[in-house]
Amino acid sequence: MALPDIRERAGYLFLAVAVGHIVLISAQVNSRSGIPLLQAVVFGAFSQVQHAAAGMIGSGQAIWRNYVDLRNVRTENVDLQRRVAELQVKLQQQRSQVEATARLQRLLDLREASGLVTTGAQVIAGSATPDFRTVTIDKGRRDGLRAYTAVLAAAGIVGCVVTPSRGTAKVQLLVDRNAAIAGLIERSRAQGIVLGTGEDLLRMEYLATTADIRQGDVVVSSGIDGIYPKGFTIGRVERVERLGTAMKAAYVRPAVDFSALEEVLVVQSPQPGQGSPAAQPGVNQTEGGR
Repeated sequence: MALPDIRERAGYLFLAVAVGHIVLISAQVNSRSGIPLLQAVVFGAFSQVQHAAAGMIGSGQAIWRNYVDLRNVRTENVDLQRRVAELQVKLQQQRSQVEATARLQRLLDLREASGLVTTGAQVIAGSATPDFRTVTIDKGRRDGLRAYTAVLAAAGIVGCVVTPSRGTAKVQLLVDRNAAIAGLIERSRAQGIVLGTGEDLLRMEYLATTADIRQGDVVVSSGIDGIYPKGFTIGRVERVERLGTAMKAAYVRPAVDFSALEEVLVVQSPQPGQGSPAAQPGVNQTEGGR
């Protein structure tokens, strides 16, 4: 066993001597550029190591910068999203204000064009039951409101005041099943009584079979009922049906969208021929007497 160990050690020793000899020769031999060959080899080897290390360090720095930049971008995105949400809220508020201004301007134009003495009011509540189609407005007796006075919107007739209190008033809508208004066909001047049905459509009755009435005709108030001023839009005819041989009726789509009602005008000037409240057409006595 000792002989192989001696030979192995002799081999290592010989290899070390050979490498040392090569190193000494390289230190004495110059390259073409005049630099010792050993120095050139060592410099080349170390330069490769430095290049690799510099590349790794640069990659690490780039990864760190990207990470930091990504964190900054995320923070900026959160901030931008918050600012966008705030701007959307402000935009909705401004849009709502613009729409409210437009509605009020239409009511003002209606007041000026009608020549009637009116009071503006806000709708603050709707009917609690479907049996009576009413709304509550924020004006009452202290504002000069009286029972059996007409209520208008920019689109047309809303209904009439039935129960005024000190600071509020209940308004019976045209679609209430106990409401009625004298109407006429704007095109042909055929007259009838427009009745509420409790549904979305009105029913115009007491029309002679010879009355000139067609689908699409505009129905306006005739003014003979003593409550509603003449010439204001009630709605538009959707269909006509015969009632026997002497009469016919028409179903009318109201001009006012009662589900989106917000501002109204209450007529305060008395109408010609207005009689006692008990005799007024279109007044729900059960609802008004509460």
